[in-house]
Amino acid sequence: MKIAIGNDHRGYQLKKLILNSFKDISFVDVGCNSEERVDYPDFAAKVAKKVSEGECERGILMCGSGVGMSIVANKFLNVRAALVWDTKIAQLTRLHNDSNVLCLAADFIKDKKVFEIIKTWLKTSFEGGRHAVRLQKIKDIENGQ
Repeated sequence: MKIAIGNDHRGYQLKKLILNSFKDISFVDVGCNSEERVDYPDFAAKVAKKVSEGECERGILMCGSGVGMSIVANKFLNVRAALVWDTKIAQLTRLHNDSNVLCLAADFIKDKKVFEIIKTWLKTSFEGGRHAVRLQKIKDIENGQ
């Protein structure tokens, strides 16, 4: 699986930990690559575009709260970005929403917890069934129907 990963300045240290901890994953790192102030929409858009266009199967985004990243990412067609703070929510966003972009609050989640969230999010499959009907309704909304 190829995963696009991006962050703003507040998510930079967390991204470095993730990249060093998940060596078996093929990441496409879109930046930013320092703690110098940047604008989160620039990096959220880069990740969301890669997921939206199918270049990457999933994406991971980090900023201080995770909220800005999720707002931007969800503007892209076929992106279902979810702000996640624990493993149960990570699991539910995959089971019920088929989330394909994981948004993390770098200022509020500790390293060990982040690793468990990512592991859960990666290993959980979409449940389908009644949830597929709901996802189709989301696609219809995206397409202006």
